[in-house]
Amino acid sequence: MNNVSARELKRHTGSIPRMVREEGKELVITYRGVPTAHIVPARSGETAEKVFESVWMEMDRLAKEIGRKWGKGASVEEAVRQQRREL
Repeated sequence: MNNVSARELKRHTGSIPRMVREEGKELVITYRGVPTAHIVPARSGETAEKVFESVWMEMDRLAKEIGRKWGKGASVEEAVRQQRREL
């Protein structure tokens, strides 16, 4: 994965997105050497709505899995405190 500075992105606003689109490259945008954004090619045939739908479906699945393993009567606060004591 290539890094591109924010300044370079500003200078090459036309060519950088073209490179991502045509070559399928993924880029990390940096500001003063610190990664701040990730540019990836759009998935063909997928709309943003479909992507969000799949993300929410995965979140629901994870919530159900956590719910099955969660102790009855335990609060989130208690679980976090317990985890911190174990570290």
